[in-house]
Amino acid sequence: MDELLLRSLTPSVLAVLVRRGADFAAAEDAVQDALVEAVRVWPKDAPRDPKGWLVTVAWRRFLDATRADASRRRREDRLDEEPAPGPASAVDDTLQLYFLCAHPSLTPSSAVALTLRAVGGLTTRQIARAYLVPEATMAQRISRAKRTVSGVRFDRPGDVSTVLRVLYLVFNEGYSGDVDLAAEAIRLTRQLAAAIDHPEVAGLLALMLLHHARRVSRTAPDGSLVPLAEQDRGLWDTGMIAEGVEILQAALARDRLGEFQAQAAVAALHADAPTAGETDWVQIVEWYDELVGLTDSPVVRLNRAVAVGEADGPRAGLAELGALSDALPRHTAVAAYLHERDGDLPTAARLYAEAAHKAPTLAERDHLTRQAARLNAGLRR
Repeated sequence: MDELLLRSLTPSVLAVLVRRGADFAAAEDAVQDALVEAVRVWPKDAPRDPKGWLVTVAWRRFLDATRADASRRRREDRLDEEPAPGPASAVDDTLQLYFLCAHPSLTPSSAVALTLRAVGGLTTRQIARAYLVPEATMAQRISRAKRTVSGVRFDRPGDVSTVLRVLYLVFNEGYSGDVDLAAEAIRLTRQLAAAIDHPEVAGLLALMLLHHARRVSRTAPDGSLVPLAEQDRGLWDTGMIAEGVEILQAALARDRLGEFQAQAAVAALHADAPTAGETDWVQIVEWYDELVGLTDSPVVRLNRAVAVGEADGPRAGLAELGALSDALPRHTAVAAYLHERDGDLPTAARLYAEAAHKAPTLAERDHLTRQAARLNAGLRR
C-alpha cells in the first residue's frame, strides 16, 4: 500500500466531489471512507486508475450518506408536527428496520454497527469512536456485515438486546452534539416500551430521559462544556426527570436488573441531588459495583474510579484508576481531575494538557485546555 500516493490523491479527489455538488464537510467524510476502503482492498486488488477508483467509491459513499441524512431529517420533521386529535396513527417502520438490521446471522457488534450506518445515519468515524476501535477496523466490520446479509431473507428479526444497544449508541451520538439523534432515539424507545413489556427497555427509556433532562445545561452560551458539578440545576427539566424516575422505579420493582436500569439508577441519583455537594456518591459506587458485575466494562470501571474518588477521597480514586489501562479514552482526564482534588496541581495541569491532545471532540479539547491554563495561571502566582 502506497500511503504517499493516497495522500497525494486526496486533495484532487476531494475537489472532484465538491465540483459535483457535495458540500466540503460531507465530501471530506466520503473521501475518508474511500481511503479506508483503499487500505483494505488495494493490497489484494490494486486498481489501474487509483484516482478514478477513489472518486467512484467516495461519490458512492457521499450519496449513501446524503440519502441516510435525508431519511433522518424526514423522521425529525415528523417529530415537530402536532398530531391530530383522536386515536394515534400507526407507528412508522423505523423501529422495524432496527430489528431487521439486527439479523440473527450477524454478531451483535456487527448488527449494531450496520444499523448505526444504514439506519441511524452515523459516519464510520462516529461509530468507531463509540466502539473505541480504529476507523479502519470499523469500516471492515461494516463491510463484512453488508456482505453477510446481502443474500439472506429478512424474515427473522434480531433480538431486543441488540436493538437496545443500537438505540443507546444512537442516543449517545445525538447527546454528544455531533448529530442530533437523541430525540429520535427517545421516540423509538418509547415505541419499543409500548410494544414490549421488558424491564431493560424501560431502563433504557428512563436513562435517556434522565440524561436528556440535563441537556440544556451541558453547554454555556459560547458552546463550551459545563461539567455536571457546575451545571445550573434550575435548567434541568424536572418533568422529564420525574417521568424517568417513575419508569425506573417500576422496572427495578420487577427484580430483573440489567445494565440500563443500573445506569439509569446512577443518573437518577445525580438528578435527585439538590446540589453537587449533596450527591450520594456512596450509593453511586454501589450501583457501579452492580454495573461491573453485569458488564465488566473498562469504561464502567473508569467511571467507578471517579465515583470512588468522590466517595472515599481522591487517593482512593487514583488507586482504582491505577488498575486500569491508561489507553482508555478519558483516562488521562480522570487522572488530572483526581490529582487536582488531591492537591497535586503541577501534575494535574500537565495531565489536563495531555488529555486535551487526546480529546475526541473540539468542545472537550477546549474544556481541558482551559483547565490546564487555569491551574498553570495559579501556579505562576
